[in-house]
Amino acid sequence: MNRYIIFFLFSILLFAKPFKVASYNVENLFDARYDGTEYREYIPGRYGWNGAMAQKKRRHIAEVICDLDADILALQEVENTYVFLQLRKTLRRVGCGYRYGIITHKKGAPIQVALLSRFPILKSRELQVSYAPRVRNILEVEVDVEGYSLHLFVNHWKSKGRRGVESKRLAYARTLAARLKQMPKERAYIILGDLNSNYNAHLTLPKRLDDTGGKRGLSHLLHTVEGNKAVTEMQMQKVNRRVLHYDLWLELPYKERWSHKFYGKKSTLDHILLPPSMFDGYGIDYVNDSFGVFKRRYLFTKKGYIDSWQIKGGRHTGKGYSDHLPVFAYFDTKPYRASARDYAKAHKEGSIDTLYALKRLDTPMLLKDAVVVLKRGRYAVIKQTPTGRGIFVYGAVQGLKEGMRYDLEVQEIGSYKGLKEIKSMVRLKEKGRVKLTPYYATLAIMRQNEVLHALVGKVKRGYFFTQGKKIPIYFKNRKLTPKNGTKLKIDVAHLGYYNRLQLVVYSRKDFTILE
Repeated sequence: MNRYIIFFLFSILLFAKPFKVASYNVENLFDARYDGTEYREYIPGRYGWNGAMAQKKRRHIAEVICDLDADILALQEVENTYVFLQLRKTLRRVGCGYRYGIITHKKGAPIQVALLSRFPILKSRELQVSYAPRVRNILEVEVDVEGYSLHLFVNHWKSKGRRGVESKRLAYARTLAARLKQMPKERAYIILGDLNSNYNAHLTLPKRLDDTGGKRGLSHLLHTVEGNKAVTEMQMQKVNRRVLHYDLWLELPYKERWSHKFYGKKSTLDHILLPPSMFDGYGIDYVNDSFGVFKRRYLFTKKGYIDSWQIKGGRHTGKGYSDHLPVFAYFDTKPYRASARDYAKAHKEGSIDTLYALKRLDTPMLLKDAVVVLKRGRYAVIKQTPTGRGIFVYGAVQGLKEGMRYDLEVQEIGSYKGLKEIKSMVRLKEKGRVKLTPYYATLAIMRQNEVLHALVGKVKRGYFFTQGKKIPIYFKNRKLTPKNGTKLKIDVAHLGYYNRLQLVVYSRKDFTILE
């Protein structure tokens, strides 16, 4: 057989399969040379940072990249060209080399973004977000995938820390959106990188960071939402407008939506966003349900935290990897194939009764007209109708007010010692105040997550005796527990569950000692 035919067939076999695209924030991959733009922890000679330590960090990142095995890999927080070349040498030495690679060159910026590729790079350019020296550029790269052109936009937007108000991320989104408008609508492209925004930023951004009147770079300028709802995979198959983007975080059950922890909270800062052209059946398309987070065991500590690069006692320890986990997805030159599961991923309306029938939520649920019957600290009880069931809310009560009606998006549910609870949700719409009296239950309805009102009785040995009933009682602040035989009037209490039904009193203002 002619050797040119053999080479041609080999090339087809090499890439005639789904290929993997990933993004990884490598957390400050610096060299040991002084340039004057380093973060203070990475100035050579300080905090134990030197050539040997820089090499350890580089080897650790190379280990992750080898295991990740992506065909195209976007990187964030790479200091400069020199350390990028050193990383590529390390990868080649351990058998995980990339033939093609490119990095930005924003003068004065402490860190850059880069891209590694097994496909030929045809063109590249930097989109300048600002003339300020420390603001990172966006890297645009065009690669050749089996004769098809694919554009990749590698991003690292401004963090929410250190006065990271939303207008600073809006600048990145505005720059990117302007470039996308210049491209033909059928052009295949992928937006990826650390956008420092949660996929539902339009609902969850803290008020202290909102200096844009509710406008979000990710949600509104890149159009990952329409109205108040996330753009769905089904919409991608039906529209022919560049303005919409599908955020692949929606592919995963809510509980699995995280690749980073920001101030102890799980977050979705790392993204892969897709336009309708990646679902149209032509050229390069997304491989359905292929999005994931790379979670090898060695990337976590024994306590289950992300094993980030460690600086302890003011010195680098040489341990750890990054404070981010890589995200990835697969693409193919075969047409996109929808599945019945796509419809299950759509945002659906439900009820509290629906939540009781489920063990977990795979997709968020819209809960309309939920009334906050009781709110104390981190705890709340909500009901949709006076005679309907109530459900406990643990922790996810930010912005809720007792006696108000809301539309809510429930994201995660669970059970604790038999108590059904909402563990994560966001407020969509406030719909006014209601009179709570009809929502209080009576002793005739003894079921968990009701709120009882105006009870008179005695406390004795952990029980409350009232109207011929003996109910276990628990005072959230144990110091407030009355002495045996004390007669009380309980204004409001939660009928909770801890292996059995029990009356839970949360605050001193919720009861009166009668004698």
